[in-house]
Amino acid sequence: MEKITVPGFREQKGKEKLTMLTAYDYTFARIVDSAGIDSILVGDSVGNVCLGYPTTVPVTIDEMIHHTKAVVKGVKRALVVIDMPFMSYHESIEQAKRNGGRMIKESGAEAVKLEGGIRMKDVIKALVDIEIPVMGHIGLTPQSIHRMGSYKVQGKGKEAEGLIRDAKAVEEAGAFAIVLECVPRQLAKEITGMLSIPTIGIGAGPDCDGQVLVLHDLLGLLGEFRPKFVKSYLKGREEIENSIKNYAREVRDGIFPDDTYSFH
Repeated sequence: MEKITVPGFREQKGKEKLTMLTAYDYTFARIVDSAGIDSILVGDSVGNVCLGYPTTVPVTIDEMIHHTKAVVKGVKRALVVIDMPFMSYHESIEQAKRNGGRMIKESGAEAVKLEGGIRMKDVIKALVDIEIPVMGHIGLTPQSIHRMGSYKVQGKGKEAEGLIRDAKAVEEAGAFAIVLECVPRQLAKEITGMLSIPTIGIGAGPDCDGQVLVLHDLLGLLGEFRPKFVKSYLKGREEIENSIKNYAREVRDGIFPDDTYSFH
């Protein structure tokens, strides 16, 4: 089982579709890795999924490092990417380098991901220049939710040219891949054909070089509401809830534990 590296990930463009999922702990990381997923993103979506925050904005560097350290311990093959959270790279180039370096060094991840296009070009270049691989992220950028006002499709109409410029800037800065989130299919296809680095889509149609989903969405763990682009492959919440109900019923009825589950 050959370890996937940053150069190996980049070289997959045009050869085979890349697969990426989030994971936030050791147990799920082991499962995702053994299933053959190419890259695991420890996303700042950990804030919504695991920590109960209403957005990704409150997530801290320490929280990201904590969860990523656990994920890294469970991974043998997949490329592990850590999200740089809100305000960890926005103040200055020096701040971005200091925090990016700390996150790679302390977490064990092999690359960072950060949001933003042209406005973050210098930040991306500065990180790449000190040997920190960067995955870009444009389109719907959840850290900008207060500016955007809602989670909606980006790049429609006149906005398309701006996203194309953002994509080119991220590539020129030295990023090895770029996430396109909630982008019209045709625009994502155009950007994918224009860039030499892989595009990873989430709500960006089937023409990207790869796809990423939040694992808990894929497993149906977050309830009935889900974005249009999410396909749940399991009714996980329903299955788990039913299992817990069965356990509680058996305990109350004196069925569990019986002799099979007792020591003699």
